[in-house]
Amino acid sequence: MAGSGFDDFDVERFGRRADATITAVERLQETLSSLVGRARDEDGLVEVEFTSRGLSELKLHPKAMRLSSGELAERIKETVGAASDDLYRQMNRAMAEVLGQEGDQTRFLNDPEAVLKQVREAESAFDRTAEDVLGELDRISRRLNL
Repeated sequence: MAGSGFDDFDVERFGRRADATITAVERLQETLSSLVGRARDEDGLVEVEFTSRGLSELKLHPKAMRLSSGELAERIKETVGAASDDLYRQMNRAMAEVLGQEGDQTRFLNDPEAVLKQVREAESAFDRTAEDVLGELDRISRRLNL
């Protein structure tokens, strides 16, 4: 059916692109699982490593024991937060490298309208595809006298 959107569909090209995407996503999963966010407080008393599983390493310099428990706790929390932020930046960079700009999720932080725009575009594309499929099914049904 002319204009149905299926006339120019290249199954082999689609398969190659799907395979390439699957391979890229598998590579991305491996990369993301190997990333480590690191941070150190300004005095070098607290060092932290943070992975996708959470806090993986905490090193306290012996001089850190001279701090009050509250001050030490605050430094640990701040350093864990900085290591987590470092991991998040690395993950976004890796996703952008593999998935292109679409993989960089940081672009949504300052522009929530961009998220809504993408949702609306996806909804519109789905609606068009559903109309095409239903039209094609209707045409087949009429052709078969069902």
